[in-house]
Amino acid sequence: MKEIFGVHGVPTVVHADRGTSMTSKPVAALLADLGVTRSHSRPSVSNDNPYSEAWFKTLKYAPVFPDRFGSLADTRAFMAGFVETYNHGHRHTGIGLHTPADVHYGHAATVSQQRSAALAAARATHPERFSTTADPKILALPTHAWINQPTAAEPVAA
Repeated sequence: MKEIFGVHGVPTVVHADRGTSMTSKPVAALLADLGVTRSHSRPSVSNDNPYSEAWFKTLKYAPVFPDRFGSLADTRAFMAGFVETYNHGHRHTGIGLHTPADVHYGHAATVSQQRSAALAAARATHPERFSTTADPKILALPTHAWINQPTAAEPVAA
């Protein structure tokens, strides 16, 4: 949390499952000291945390996910590589074939323009390969994504 809060700032709310690490007294005390509201999923309801559930399913069913890890160091190395690839290399259909990092850091519009320019150049060079002059229709990017949307009276962290 210290690392993430250092990079992105202290949020107003942290949403988590009911795992022991997130319900522990040290985490509760830290968040209380920082003025952060804790939000937890309802017991036995996976839909309360869809982003985490989707990410975990991607991890668990990835062809590269091992049956066992040889050591804690192996586990950490695997997870570091997986998270890097997931955030910066994996293009998600739900966010217009962008990476989470491109959307999070505001680069998606630039990437979309680069895609369009590359397609236009390819069409100009090899028009016989294309049946249309229009770019493929890609989902519009969401403007916000919430787990627990704040009410109008609550401040929204940028």
